Formats: sequence, C-alpha cells, structure tokens
Amino acid sequence: MASQSRAVVRSSKVGIIGAGVSGVAALKQLAHYDPVVFEAGDCIGGVWKSCSYHSTKLQSPRKDYEFADFPWPNRDDPTFPSHLDILDYLTSYAHRFDLFKYVNFNTKVVEIRFVGGDGGGRHDLHQTGGDGEYGALLPGRPVWEVAVRPNGPIFQWYEFEMLVVCTGKYGDVPKIPEFPQKRGPEIFKGKVMHSMDYCKLDKEEATELMRGKKVAIIGFKKSAIDLAVECAQANQGPEGKPCTMVIRTLHWTVPHYWVWGLPFFLFFSTRSSQFIHQRPNQNLLRAFLCLLLSPLRHAVSKFIESYLLHKLPLQKYGLNPDHPFVEDYASCQMAITPNDFFPEADKGNILFKRASKWCFTTTGLQFLDDNTRLDADLVLLATGYDGKKKLTDIIPEPFRSFLEYPSGVMPLYRGTINPLIPNMAFVGYIESVANLHTAELRSIWLARLADKKFKLPKVEKMCEHISQEIEIMKKTTRFYQRHCISTYSINHSDEICEEMGLSSWRKNSFLAEALSPYGSQDYKHME
Repeated sequence: MASQSRAVVRSSKVGIIGAGVSGVAALKQLAHYDPVVFEAGDCIGGVWKSCSYHSTKLQSPRKDYEFADFPWPNRDDPTFPSHLDILDYLTSYAHRFDLFKYVNFNTKVVEIRFVGGDGGGRHDLHQTGGDGEYGALLPGRPVWEVAVRPNGPIFQWYEFEMLVVCTGKYGDVPKIPEFPQKRGPEIFKGKVMHSMDYCKLDKEEATELMRGKKVAIIGFKKSAIDLAVECAQANQGPEGKPCTMVIRTLHWTVPHYWVWGLPFFLFFSTRSSQFIHQRPNQNLLRAFLCLLLSPLRHAVSKFIESYLLHKLPLQKYGLNPDHPFVEDYASCQMAITPNDFFPEADKGNILFKRASKWCFTTTGLQFLDDNTRLDADLVLLATGYDGKKKLTDIIPEPFRSFLEYPSGVMPLYRGTINPLIPNMAFVGYIESVANLHTAELRSIWLARLADKKFKLPKVEKMCEHISQEIEIMKKTTRFYQRHCISTYSINHSDEICEEMGLSSWRKNSFLAEALSPYGSQDYKHME
C-alpha cells in the first residue's frame, strides 16, 4: 500500500487530479496558486484522447465548445470538429496560458488521505467549519495527502490545502453488464470488447477487427451509433456482414444539420418557471419570460418529436422512444446521428434488435424477452463507464459515503462542492449541452471562492439547495441520475454569477438579454 511509506516530496496549496477538459479549466483559473496537476495519461484532453474513435466528432458547433477567453480561430466553421481538432485546441489553450508547467504526466493517483480536522485526521461530521459554515478552502495548513505512482513501482506523497478532483464521469473504468452464472462472455467462442478498448485501436486495426465479421453492438447512445457506422463502413462489398445494434432503452436521435436549432430549444427550455421560487431576486424581465414561455415548452417538444419522426426513419426501424424529446434533452442523452447512419441502415448494413435482457451463448447472444438468438463473431459493449468507481477507489471514508445519494445524483452545491467534504472540489461531474463552458464557469466560481471574494451559505442551506435541485430534476426527466442541467443552464449560470457578486445580465442590450441564446463569449469578462 502507498500508505506504508509517507515521506512527503512536496507541499502546495492546490492539487488537481486530472488534466482533461475540466482539469484544464480548473488549472487555468487556479494557476495563481501554483497548483500541482496529476494526469495519468501522457497528454491533456481526457476522454478526447483516451475514449475517442477515429470518427469521433463533437456533437455541437465549435463556438459552443470553447473557453471564454480563447475562441476558436475558425469559430464560424459549420463543420463539427473531430477529436483531433479538439485536442489541438486544448493544446493551444494550454500553451497560450503556459499551463503545461504545472502538469505531471503519466502520474496516477492511487490514494488520498485526510489529515485536517482536529489535527489527527478526524473530521467532525456535523459541521465542516465553525457555526455550521463550510470554512475556508485554503486554511493555511495541509488538509489532504495524495499518493501518486509515476511510471514505476515507487509511490510519492504530496500534501495540499485544497484538492480539486477532475477525473470525470467517463473513461478508465468500463461499465460491464452483469449476467447469470455461466451465461456471460466466458462461454462465448468469439471476441468481446468494450468500447474503451476499441478506442485504443488505430483505424486499420479497427477495420480489420470488424471486416467480414458478424458484429453485435450493445447500446444506442452516441458511442454505439458511431461504432455501428464504423462497422458498416468496414463491411462494404459482397463479403461484408451487417452489424446488429442491441437496444435496451431508446433515446431520441437528431440529424447533424439540425443541431444548429438547439439554441432555440434551449431558449424555450432554460427560461422555464422551475427556479422562480428559488430566486426571489430574479429580474422581472426573466420572471415574465419564464411565466410566458413555460407553457410553450411542452408544445415545442411535441413539435420537435413530429419533425424527427417525419425526417428520420425512426418508425420504420422501431426506434421512436415512448418518452418526450425534452426528457432526453434534459438528461443530455440526445444523440447526433452521423450523415450515413440511416443510409447504412437502409442498405441493410445496420440492423436493430430491441431487448431488455440478454445473455451470451457459445455462438452469440440469446434474448430473454422472446428467447431468440443472434449469431455473432464479435460483441462490442458500448455500455458506458463507471465514473463513480473512479472516485470511490481513491476517496477515503467517511467522505466516500457522502458522495452517495439515494437519488443516484452526486450531491454537489453549484455542481462543485460537497458541503460535507472539506477543502475538496469536483469539476466536470455535471453535464450540459456545453460541457466545456459549464466546467469553465464553475472553475471561475471556485477560484473566486478560494480567493475569499464571497462566502458560501451555511452547510445546512447548501444541503437543502442540493435536495431541492435533485427534486426539480426528478420532475424534469426520468433519467435525472445523469445530473444534466441543459434545461436550466442559464438559471444555473445566473445564480453562480450573482453568488460571485457579478451581474447575471451578460448581454449588451435589453432585447439581446431577453431573446438571444447564451454562449461562452457572454462570460468573457468576469471582473
């Protein structure tokens, strides 16, 4: 164990775990504290490096995925950037603000120890600070010790006043379905691979893996859809075999060209009346808009559903979900389909099978709903990742248990602070239609909190706020566990700005404030 040898090699005010998009955002805002960043990989970028296929692209226009102080050079380009474009953008950003000097690459965090509290490493579970206050993020003494393992067997220990966890919800730990005894992949004579391992293949290896094979793809979200297209492309010609997507839960899919219309749906969604009761100081204009537009939200959702059913062959293939479009939008589960997804299905290269329960046979899969079987040579599991396990593997008790919640949502105030865990922040654990902006704004909030430019509410009030937010999410979508804020991201941003003592009015005119969508450039000047 790392704890067997604990000679501290460096002490610093701030430690950051992870150098993906969220870690880079946090690093930029906290750079004046000379932070130490631990990145297990060999470059920045997180999932854009480790969990991307050769065909992976952003699901939104590039101007919706940029830092406020570093716009894309070609931000009006209508094409969606590839994962390589995004890695280049992040690298340019890190060079522009001289961030690489803080990052320790190929350095995996293996253990975290709490050394704050009463001085003996014991934490008062009843209050994080005096009088029920959270306390200063930078108390002037070490609170956390972190063990890392660079390349090699030797552990190194660091100590920090504040720790920022940016390991994210995706990558590293694959989520593998559970199967009845002797009905799992061990009896299958073919090959089983999770999408995480598929991402490690280059284009030629991926093509060779699938060419001429009967492939079953488990899942129907973005990664599974991209896999199906790559499989179809690898199986062109008379020797090619169709791939079959095994679908448990249907979600709405949107054609790539229509994503430009999402800001207008965002306008109707985010200016809803859900948060008026929580924001008595909300300006009258937005309050009026909330009351005016809230009834239209359902109508707009129904219009979009009708449009998608008309433009896409969802009914032809039995792919029309039984829940409203807004529920997928509210849970960030709406997938953008590549240009050739349905054309490949029309050619018979992509097939679909609905199944809520299935298991392996020696020659493929058995579907327990109707007892049918599917022969397969290769089964690809696009079943997601276990981001919670990544945290529980390194966060010590009792703090690990504070990240659990009956609702399944990670309890974080402003998506960043757990009121019961002292001197620790989490960036990148809530989702939106613009994840980079979401991480950046919360990193700005966190840096100003560390700078003591504002104070948090008392612990009890923060816990109440978290509970209220979760209850609202439950009313918005049945898939609320993903902690997606798409339908009220503007409300979130307004509250964060106001808590920092800044204006929530980010536009330069009354009409623009009332009617135009928000983007990262609206938060460029946060003085």
